[in-house]
Amino acid sequence: MSDTTSTYRSLNGIECGKALRAQIARRAQEVLKERGTVPHLVAVLVGEDAASQTYVGSKVKACEEVGFRSTLLRRPADTTEAELLEVVAELNADAAVDGFIVQLPLPKHIDEERVTLAINPTKDVDGFHPQNLGRMMLGLPGYLPATPNGIVELLKFYDIPTEGRHCVVVGRSNIVGTPMSILMSRNTYPGNCTVTITHSRTKDLPSITRQADILIVAIGKAGFITADMVKQGAVVVDVGIHRVEDASRKSGYRLSGDVNFDEVAPKCAWITPVPGGVGPMTVTSLLLNTLKAAQT
Repeated sequence: MSDTTSTYRSLNGIECGKALRAQIARRAQEVLKERGTVPHLVAVLVGEDAASQTYVGSKVKACEEVGFRSTLLRRPADTTEAELLEVVAELNADAAVDGFIVQLPLPKHIDEERVTLAINPTKDVDGFHPQNLGRMMLGLPGYLPATPNGIVELLKFYDIPTEGRHCVVVGRSNIVGTPMSILMSRNTYPGNCTVTITHSRTKDLPSITRQADILIVAIGKAGFITADMVKQGAVVVDVGIHRVEDASRKSGYRLSGDVNFDEVAPKCAWITPVPGGVGPMTVTSLLLNTLKAAQT
């Protein structure tokens, strides 16, 4: 990586996602010719969480764009765990459903882990089931978690060099940080990185993030990564998305990531925008998993 001042370029998830979805749409038509039906994704939404409704809406819209069939099952917030598990069992048994997701977070009275474990791994297109996570770790075929896989596809689309690079992941969640660290260390492209995973207990975090050739941030705190935490010429992937108050905007807020973009971008070789970076790739990755499910 260069140590001289660089003009950053955008890792544009909208552009990448559009190209991948065009490929998915063509392959969906091949599935239709082979078996007489298009891939079918079901989303289960429990309660009225605004962010979850937005996410599910974008997934349904994306299905329509690529010619998939999509079904949205809405359940009230007071749905019991037993009732939700019954829905999961029905979807597991329905041969017309290729893959399904139960949108997280769930209401607090429902055990998310129990629901995840109840999903048939062959229909787990979110890639959260332990069987799929285990297959990912061993490099076996399976469904990869949507956001980490979306990031991998984004790096591939822009031909970002990864072999031998130092990748620092900030955040260790089971949904993003931990699987991301595994994918970036695998013997493949993108991959073959030396990976450091950091978290809230990491001592002197800036000294570690400054070593990163590739910095992937999923800490869940708006503007957490500042310019002094990033080395010149780094590739920065910002997974976070937050509403930040902004009186200058008609809406009263602006969207921000975990990275202070205005500060950090001038130091980068490449950086994801927020919005328009990782978000569109998460949805596209879900479509890739659903297509895979329909072809197996």
